Amino acid sequence: MLRYILKRFLSLVISLAIASLVIFAVIEIAPGDPATFMLGLNAQPETLAALRSELGLDMSKPHRYLAWVSGMMTGDFGTSYTYRTPVADMVAQRLWVSLPLAAYALALSTLIAFPVGIYAAARRGRLGDMGVMGATQLGVAVPNFWFAMILVLLFAIKLRWFPAGGFVGWEDGLRAGLHSLTLPAIALALPQAAILARVMRSALLDVLGEDFMRTARAKGLTPRQTLWQHGLRNAMIPVLTIIGLQFSFLLAGAIIIEQVFFLPGLGSLIFQSISARDLIVVESVTMILVFAVIFVNFCVDLAYAAVDPRLRTRR
Repeated sequence: MLRYILKRFLSLVISLAIASLVIFAVIEIAPGDPATFMLGLNAQPETLAALRSELGLDMSKPHRYLAWVSGMMTGDFGTSYTYRTPVADMVAQRLWVSLPLAAYALALSTLIAFPVGIYAAARRGRLGDMGVMGATQLGVAVPNFWFAMILVLLFAIKLRWFPAGGFVGWEDGLRAGLHSLTLPAIALALPQAAILARVMRSALLDVLGEDFMRTARAKGLTPRQTLWQHGLRNAMIPVLTIIGLQFSFLLAGAIIIEQVFFLPGLGSLIFQSISARDLIVVESVTMILVFAVIFVNFCVDLAYAAVDPRLRTRR
């Protein structure tokens, strides 16, 4: 098991190194100069050169890359060109919105998808299965921002059960914070729940046709006991993959939802930083999100080994 973990950890480190190079290269080749954007096109060359020196833009690209990576390894993500505040502080403030939103949406997605997928697999070919598959197909086809607008119209404007946007802050209490994030979390969770339910159904149907499932039924177990005691555990590997990918998507891909609900999260921070050509913020936040994606995949690999002992004993 230790060898398996070390191999996965080495893969994580290599992936992060490659990702940092790609992110830095892509941001650097983007057109436009942050100093020119901040001072305007009519700025004097001396003023422009002084600002570039202050921001560190006059250094060579390899030197800037090494300084950026070494700073991130010590927790220093640099200083925002626009706000003149440490990027780490800006990320920490926004992360307390994006991370709970992603976790809330993932919990809702899992709570919806697991019983729905199991129900559809247990009633394969029946009316209930066809109804579930039709509903999940609709959930996959409809974008989450459309769900967001429908939820706002119904629950915020008409019924007035939830706020239409904004975030009250966690200082007002856990209940108030979750109340503000409920509609965005539901809008994010519904398409992901549809995908996860379909994967859960397919994985269970594949497992139900295996020889060991027929052996379990031949020993006298009821179909329900066979499904819960033997089917679910063996069907969890593809489901764990989707759950890991979904959390990464929900954390890194909520930019549109945060804009719809006016949430001060990482998505809105990236959007504002791109508009202001604040390169250091874009690089650092993107790298943090990439780290979250790679780290979640690393945890999913470890979960594979916990679910399937063959992975940790395979040479």
